Amino acid sequence: MPERKEVQVRPGREADLQALTDLYNHYVRETPITFDVEPLTLEQRRPWLLSHPEDGPHRLLVASQAGRVLGYATSSPFRPKAAYATSVEVTVYCAPDAGGRGVGTLLYASLFEALAGEDVHRAYAGIALPNEASARLHARFGFRPVGVFREVGRKFGRYWDVAWYEKELGA
Repeated sequence: MPERKEVQVRPGREADLQALTDLYNHYVRETPITFDVEPLTLEQRRPWLLSHPEDGPHRLLVASQAGRVLGYATSSPFRPKAAYATSVEVTVYCAPDAGGRGVGTLLYASLFEALAGEDVHRAYAGIALPNEASARLHARFGFRPVGVFREVGRKFGRYWDVAWYEKELGA
């Protein structure tokens, strides 16, 4: 029997672009988790990847095992105006067959550890409802609900609510 390789978390890189795009596009095509309605090309996704450097408040962390991308977590600008600079929006996506294996937990633990030294005051997460697994993950990391945008997005011929969660960070 082959030795089981540990899941590694590292900064995302250009070589991950295809796997990250494929993973994200699964959620675009199959779920209301993201409100993109058409799959993205590599060219469309590249600026997103490049907007997450290895340091600073806007990060992209990738979980991989034996060279296969199992998921990713990001911290991105919450809003573009300068006064929002100390707030980030965070998200985590796991490969469909990686759910329930602790990958999301590992990614968020790594992301919040990386953000601990940054000038970031709050993290926000939007969760399309229903999504109990995501709500549990965010609660595990100390997020608290702050409100629900009712029927804010339309996908698959229906409207979806988005619950917003907030977490205090160090700054």
